[in-house]
Amino acid sequence: MIHGTIVVAKDICKACELCITACPQECLELSPHLNEKGYRYAQLKNDTCTGCINCAIVCPDSAITVYRESKKKNAS
Repeated sequence: MIHGTIVVAKDICKACELCITACPQECLELSPHLNEKGYRYAQLKNDTCTGCINCAIVCPDSAITVYRESKKKNAS
């Protein structure tokens, strides 16, 4: 199974919520904190990200970087 995570450039994000709408795993939310421009920024709310990159594709400001890695299988 693939596991992903994101890094949001907090000071670039303008809280448009396009990434939240585009996320099929529903793992994004707006932070309760504000960035330097006074916007709430996107953040992960749970660990269900698959690294699908939908959020990064729809971000008009390219504020999201997506990272993916394979989950390691347990050695039996």
